[in-house]
Amino acid sequence: MTYVRHYGKPDLFITATCNPNWPEIKENINTNLTPPDKYDTVNRVFHLKVQKLLHLINKSHIFGPLRCHMYTIEWQKRGLPHVHLLVWLVNKIRPNQMDSAISAELPVKEEDPVLFEIVKKHMVHGPLRDFKS
Repeated sequence: MTYVRHYGKPDLFITATCNPNWPEIKENINTNLTPPDKYDTVNRVFHLKVQKLLHLINKSHIFGPLRCHMYTIEWQKRGLPHVHLLVWLVNKIRPNQMDSAISAELPVKEEDPVLFEIVKKHMVHGPLRDFKS
């Protein structure tokens, strides 16, 4: 509440979940184990990726100049970490600017089948859907 009292409402709420299929994790886990069995490897890889994301936001200013940020890392029931990140920007993002930064459309399967499969595998959540249409 202190951040909100001092800086106002955050401009961005970003979440990221650890993916057990990241090459850095798969390459360093024995075939007899699963990612939750190797907490040290999984957490180290996830920590490095979170640090890279923070670098992109803080130093590269991918969303513009930053006022401040805060984040928390939690672990899901299956043992994989995820991060919740709040970002306050110097220049507020207006709702009409969001479309240039966020896309909620599936790529056209016929135009880029590889990208379509990546998005379907990693970005679509919920019950299985029919992607033929």
